[in-house]
Amino acid sequence: MSNKLLVVCGQTGTGKTSLAFYLADIFDGELVSADSRQVYKKLDIGTGKDLLKDSKYDRRGYYDVGGIRIWGYDLVGPKAAFSLGRYLRFAKRAIKDIYKRDKLPILVGGTGLYIKGVIDGIPTAIVPKNAILRKNLSGKTPEELFEILAQLDPIKAGSLNHSDKGNPRRLIRAIEVAQWKLELSHRRMPLILKEKQDTLFIGLTAPKEIISEKIDKRVDKRIAQGLEEEIKELLTSGVKWEMQSMSSLGYRQWKGYFQKQNTYQEVVENWKKEEKRYARRQLTWFKKDKRIKWFDISKKNFVKNVEKLVRKWYPSGRKNEKG
Repeated sequence: MSNKLLVVCGQTGTGKTSLAFYLADIFDGELVSADSRQVYKKLDIGTGKDLLKDSKYDRRGYYDVGGIRIWGYDLVGPKAAFSLGRYLRFAKRAIKDIYKRDKLPILVGGTGLYIKGVIDGIPTAIVPKNAILRKNLSGKTPEELFEILAQLDPIKAGSLNHSDKGNPRRLIRAIEVAQWKLELSHRRMPLILKEKQDTLFIGLTAPKEIISEKIDKRVDKRIAQGLEEEIKELLTSGVKWEMQSMSSLGYRQWKGYFQKQNTYQEVVENWKKEEKRYARRQLTWFKKDKRIKWFDISKKNFVKNVEKLVRKWYPSGRKNEKG
């Protein structure tokens, strides 16, 4: 059983999923989505689940798309909360299942924290919520919460920026994690054990103007596909704007429109701007990881160059090279 793991990451709109399917077909692989928006059921158009049309869903957490499995879509309902820890448990289980069947797992997406958690481990992600602690802290000011955190974990407190120091939710979570670590240290238990994997990172990018154009076209396409009606159906079914799913990019921008505070044109323009900001943040995040081999999608032969690199790294279990 191989311990190889292929990662396809990068900016939004660069065709990560299409490339991953291409590589899965050649190297007998399966995809594991690393997209924090696509975990929600019924959030389909705005999250770009076009490829799932007419595909079969298995309750274990994957869709069969033309004979290739893609794991990680539609894991929870739109009213449910979903955590990083929950994603990591699912992704690890999916990758283990793929290994058992001697296939190549391909982790694909643009949510950098999800990818980092799978590859490098994020111990705090597995810290459970402490309802009693949260209730006790709920009435405290940010200043009081920061002081509590400083006493429990001065290093963490010192690392917070101005925004974090004024955010009660983040401060309470930091206190929760700090207390859990303290309790665990008294029991002398390890925080997390990372599984060693031979990982190849493929990163996709493009010149700024190309990314901008692709985002504009994609937003227009999703609106034409009926996103407004999809959101209406979500709201009618009882989904609230305050719920985690509706904070997703491509959905939260519509709140003002449905509440008659923004025009349709303002929604579209704001959505496109936020998608482009997100693409810049993605690039900043991924550029910090020196393991990533970057490919410019505007270059003519970039797909073949990616394929050659993967063949060198993964010589076994592959199909014959395509023409």
